[in-house]
Amino acid sequence: MKDIRIIDMTLKESAFRADSTLSFKEKLAVARQLDRLGVACIECPQLADAKTDGLLVRTLATMLKDCELSIPVGLSAESAKEAYAAVSSAKTPRLVVSVPTSAAQMEYLSHVKPAAMLRLIGELTAFCRTLCPRVEFSAEDATRAERAYLISAIRAAVEAGATSVNICDSAGVMLPTEFSALIAELYAEIPALAEIEVTVQCANEMNMAVANSFAAAACGAVGIKTSVSGAVYPRLDAVAQVLRLRGEVMGMTSRLSMTEFKRAMKQLWFADSQAARASDVRTAVPGEEKPAVSLGAMSTPADVVEAVKALGYDLSEEDAAKVHEEVVRAAKGRGINENELDAIVATVALAVPPTYKLVDYVINSGNVITPTANIRLERRGEILQGLSSGDGPVDAAFRAVERVTGHHYELDDFQIQSVTEGREAMGNALVRLRSNGKLYSGKGVSTDIIGASIRAYVAALNKIVYEER
Repeated sequence: MKDIRIIDMTLKESAFRADSTLSFKEKLAVARQLDRLGVACIECPQLADAKTDGLLVRTLATMLKDCELSIPVGLSAESAKEAYAAVSSAKTPRLVVSVPTSAAQMEYLSHVKPAAMLRLIGELTAFCRTLCPRVEFSAEDATRAERAYLISAIRAAVEAGATSVNICDSAGVMLPTEFSALIAELYAEIPALAEIEVTVQCANEMNMAVANSFAAAACGAVGIKTSVSGAVYPRLDAVAQVLRLRGEVMGMTSRLSMTEFKRAMKQLWFADSQAARASDVRTAVPGEEKPAVSLGAMSTPADVVEAVKALGYDLSEEDAAKVHEEVVRAAKGRGINENELDAIVATVALAVPPTYKLVDYVINSGNVITPTANIRLERRGEILQGLSSGDGPVDAAFRAVERVTGHHYELDDFQIQSVTEGREAMGNALVRLRSNGKLYSGKGVSTDIIGASIRAYVAALNKIVYEER
């Protein structure tokens, strides 16, 4: 039986979707479930910001137990270094050299001539091999590339040390017979492909991504790229269903845990629901659609109160007035979305004197150790210390704070984003804790995104402590 490796691109796909609002916490939940299901590899989006995006990748790297973690490297050695720094602590890291191979995409998207792109493929792949033992070459838009050029590009990557080659039908316009013929031709023209992993990434423009993927597998490919939503790539559950029903006939199997599949997919409904992503994925339930937050300079206090309640907050009249005033000020010439409203509530509502103050913290994390956090907080002049381990550096830090306080509060949401640009960029973290059914939010800003996360957690904690006195 041929083992078909499933490479899931849900996290990568979400980064390019305008309607995707997956929070940091939800991205971790997606990865955790995929790891439990037996997915062979999870692919992250390319780092847009080395601090905020890098924190997600580093957290995933220490959290995943069985599957590989891969990340595109960009088109420069510097971007490759940053990508590897983020993914290096994974049990099995992989770097992806992803470049266009069709003339149209090379000219208009990358602004690189075909000859220069060939040199770049070889040089970048070879450099990535000096960093990481597993390097994938991904031929974007391969089905519209000139056949001779595509073959030259793949050869250049293999000769430079690529351990995996991914063939992309980016346009999604090929029929299964056409795609299988392409894969067969590549195997015939490049004998070295028989010794390395060949995967396929089929767009679902004509609803044939699953059929094309298995047609390629029948011709030698050993990996299929999927996503939970199936908005762009083959749906994970559809690929699993084919393997379950027809795998034995086709001589194919996979590591996917079929007994866990239905339960896991139900838990990943938020990654599959476009309606939920476009509104409030944190509080919606499957099948329930909620209107997206939309506030502006002309919004009334009642509009703001209604929007804040939709987020799950119950504010006093005084705090509601403060939030309305800040919304009107911030909305001049534009609208206020849900995440911005959340940040406003965290900043201006329930301002309280701090019971706990962050003194210092030490975080240890890596691919051969369990992430640990040692945090010291001050309360009424007394220094209190908490030490804990966790699934990642942020999880360990939050658990260490709980050790100090002696209480566990439900983490309703956790979001991070970059406030400024550059290496010394400020990171902004938003934490929402739930206590006795009520939400409390805190915001933290720091050049260290883990420090910002701890400060946000402590800010939310102080609001809970003050109100529960």
